[in-house]
Amino acid sequence: MTLRNHVQLIAYADRLGGDLPGLAEILRSRELEGAFGGVHILPFFTPFDGADAGFDPVDHTAVDPRLGSWDDVRDIATSHDVVVDLIVNHVSADSVAFQDVKEKGEESPSYPMFLTMSTVFPDGATEEDLTRIYRPRPGLPFTAMKLGERLRYVWTTFTPQQVDIDVRSDQGKAYLTSILDAVASAGVTLIRLDAVGYAVKTPGTSSFMTPDTFGFIEGFTAQARQRGVDVLVEVHSYFKQQIEIGRSVDLVYDFALPPLVLHALYTGDGAALVRWMDVRPPNAVTVLDTHDGIGVIDVGPDQGAPDRPGLLTPAQIDELVEGIHTHTNGTSARATGAAASNLDLYQVNSTFYDALGRDDERYLAARAIQFFTPGIPQVYYVGALAGDNDVELLARTGVGRDINRHHFTEAEITDALERPVVQALLGLCRFRNHVAAFDGELDVSLEGAELTMHRRGKEDARSHATLRVDLSSGESELEWAQPDGGGVRHGLLSMAGWPEPVRDVPPLLTGG
Repeated sequence: MTLRNHVQLIAYADRLGGDLPGLAEILRSRELEGAFGGVHILPFFTPFDGADAGFDPVDHTAVDPRLGSWDDVRDIATSHDVVVDLIVNHVSADSVAFQDVKEKGEESPSYPMFLTMSTVFPDGATEEDLTRIYRPRPGLPFTAMKLGERLRYVWTTFTPQQVDIDVRSDQGKAYLTSILDAVASAGVTLIRLDAVGYAVKTPGTSSFMTPDTFGFIEGFTAQARQRGVDVLVEVHSYFKQQIEIGRSVDLVYDFALPPLVLHALYTGDGAALVRWMDVRPPNAVTVLDTHDGIGVIDVGPDQGAPDRPGLLTPAQIDELVEGIHTHTNGTSARATGAAASNLDLYQVNSTFYDALGRDDERYLAARAIQFFTPGIPQVYYVGALAGDNDVELLARTGVGRDINRHHFTEAEITDALERPVVQALLGLCRFRNHVAAFDGELDVSLEGAELTMHRRGKEDARSHATLRVDLSSGESELEWAQPDGGGVRHGLLSMAGWPEPVRDVPPLLTGG
């Protein structure tokens, strides 16, 4: 299968459409026509509404019947590239396999599939061994559980409900292969290896993105390619490590882009953003928002060697975080860090629209920067509808990331699609999908606060597109040329007040 160089939507089926057929209907609606060439469907496995919004599957090979079936996934794949999560690091503590281990202990055939402290440290661990383990959250990665007749320290990187798999055991390998077979048979184009940086535990190391981890990724990628499926690696880490990861995988996330875009639009200083453009891996999936928070570790110093500087200084990162809290009127602070559960050390929880103070012009400028950056762009469903922070959902659940995981009703979707900022964003998506310039290289320059990004077609050099953004004011404009019949159509568009008047916007931007 070949992944299209088109904008993709990221969405929970239950929160945008209600179920898989409902999501398909929205994707194929007249309002979204031409805007998204693919969709990353967030976990729809059994159950989709567990302790971590589907990232703790009881049965990773089964579609939750409340959302639909594998046939519904196959149906979506007939019109859109489909991306799904393959959760390689852990499985639900409620899974049949782990429940059998809890009952029978080492007598269970599934016992080798799960990691305990003694699995990794058979001779015991020193304080130095334990403090060396890289952690996404405070505390040690173990939960005391009774397995059979013995109390064991079970390895739980994220929560006690998510039990880590021994991916090197025969049982672990068979389990992961069964998931890969299920998604491949459903026409999936790309799998996202969730939390893969933590998947291999090696004593005496950080157990995060070690040579053993790279070896696992390489082997699993080979299995996926045999089935016609590409692999996207999901890792939050030091930017130089991201560059290294990019050299050895099909696709890697550009998680540095969101904080750098915010920093540039907050301060008018695009120097750090331009530096990143010069070194970032080109085989990236670009995002501004996802189902998780806005990462800051990706632009900070190396957590393992703090003397190695990041893309932003610690002072700039502090200002960025405070800037997000200020632009959201403090709602992001209520959803981040110790203020909420699902504590992540490296993320600020907010919608990207709220992080820009609901400023439509700056928001469109940010999306245009994303779309001009080389890679496959993805737009989170809340961002696609320019959604606000859901403080009511946060108050009900106490889960920080829920502030950016709104359940849209049909009426809310209809209302959102009528907003000029949403119509303009969908027009930008169509522009990115249909102008041939985006298969070529990027030239980027910065003069004062004016950022200029230029793309020229690789297959057809007559196609080119230029974005100019005044980072101080947020004002931006697009200029492009696109082969059209026997000639070349040219256009110039200021995003101030776009998409009105519609008569000035070419059909490829309006979907007409």
